Amino acid sequence: MESSIYLGKDGWWHGRVTMGVKDDGKPDRRHRRAKTETEVKRKVRELEDLRDKGRAPKAGRKPTVESWMTTYLTDIASLKLKPRSLDDYWSKTRNDIIPGIGQHRLDKLQPEHLERMYRVMLDEGHAPSHVLKVHRILSRALKIAHRRRLVVENVATLVDPPTVDETEANPFTTEEAKAFLEAAAKRPTFMRWCVGVGMGFRQGETLGLRWPYVDLDNELFHPQWQLQRLTWRHGCEDPHACGAKFHHFEPCPPNCTTHKGYKRGCPKPCPKDCTKHARACPDRKDGGLTFTRPKTKKSRNEVPIPPPFIPYLREHKEQQEAMRAAAGELWQEHKLVFTRLDGRPLDPRQDWEEFKELLAEAGIDDRRLYDGSRHTAGTILNELGVDMPTIMEILRHTQISQTRRYVKGRSHLSKDAMRRMGDAFMPSTERQVEPPIETSNETTDSRAARARRRRRIR
Repeated sequence: MESSIYLGKDGWWHGRVTMGVKDDGKPDRRHRRAKTETEVKRKVRELEDLRDKGRAPKAGRKPTVESWMTTYLTDIASLKLKPRSLDDYWSKTRNDIIPGIGQHRLDKLQPEHLERMYRVMLDEGHAPSHVLKVHRILSRALKIAHRRRLVVENVATLVDPPTVDETEANPFTTEEAKAFLEAAAKRPTFMRWCVGVGMGFRQGETLGLRWPYVDLDNELFHPQWQLQRLTWRHGCEDPHACGAKFHHFEPCPPNCTTHKGYKRGCPKPCPKDCTKHARACPDRKDGGLTFTRPKTKKSRNEVPIPPPFIPYLREHKEQQEAMRAAAGELWQEHKLVFTRLDGRPLDPRQDWEEFKELLAEAGIDDRRLYDGSRHTAGTILNELGVDMPTIMEILRHTQISQTRRYVKGRSHLSKDAMRRMGDAFMPSTERQVEPPIETSNETTDSRAARARRRRRIR
């Protein structure tokens, strides 16, 4: 295991360090070189120190960041992440990480490269929360690379990502919630909004709720599934050739007519080796509206149904039976509680648009769908005097600290609480005058008055 240092015929000093044995049984000898003997000795000592500590990287040429991220998402993260989270990882990798630092070799990546990429993203208008998510994805991938000895150190731990201010919740007040449900009562999706606002269900859980998991007799919901829209993937052998007619490699002109109907504007130009446009693949797979399991086991806990909801749910079920009979052969059976006229699941995008329409009809200012459902349910339960552990069970959170972020205090409740606090320990503003106590040695003047009189005499 001894190292050797020698001066080569090329004029460079060379060092050979024995690291162990390769997988094929051959000796693993690493090479270092420098212009001077002192420099090559330093490099050899550093490599020997990594070897003795068990932190030496594996032999062979290290992959680029692009190559490693592809391997990580395809073979490692896909075994653990939920489909929607994996889609988000792929999106941020394709759009941010690979264009920013994808060509750097993994072992040559420096903290400055990450900081420069984050600065460019912020200058382009990305939110700090978006940059923070990119940092976490990259940090996780580099952590696995460090664990497998592809790199000596996870450089993402040396970088401070942008600070993100927590988004303040803006739930409905009790009056706003009533006005919202009154506007929703005019639509066929009335019960969908009752479940979302009154019980704090997530959008995917509400749209993915099925009748076999609704126990009307025992008044319980079992949210075992959720409905999510996933990105399509190619099922063909050549994704680039499959989407050839959809590729465009030049930016669109200022007055583009091709994409004038796009809500998000013209799409970005495709890279040279583009493998997108899987939605047009004849063998596409794993995309579209899909039923998935909730993210955590706690999210699948049963939730009690408010008793006033039971008659409306039974009536909703009868109306759905009439819809099924009217649709006939066009009905697509998914056993869903909330469906379209032909039995298909409700589109989350159209559901979000309907929420915005109901806000306008009810005269409520614009806010997030999450504010109008889970945050509203948690806040109103708190106003009704329900304790935090019970709210945590209803919202199915894993930590009570998460529940506290969902509950927003009301100013009128704070004022009432401080008024009662003041009444508890402050004396009354009206002073009660006690009658004097007559004694034989009582005088008409006080001790201070007598002292002032003595000083005047003197």
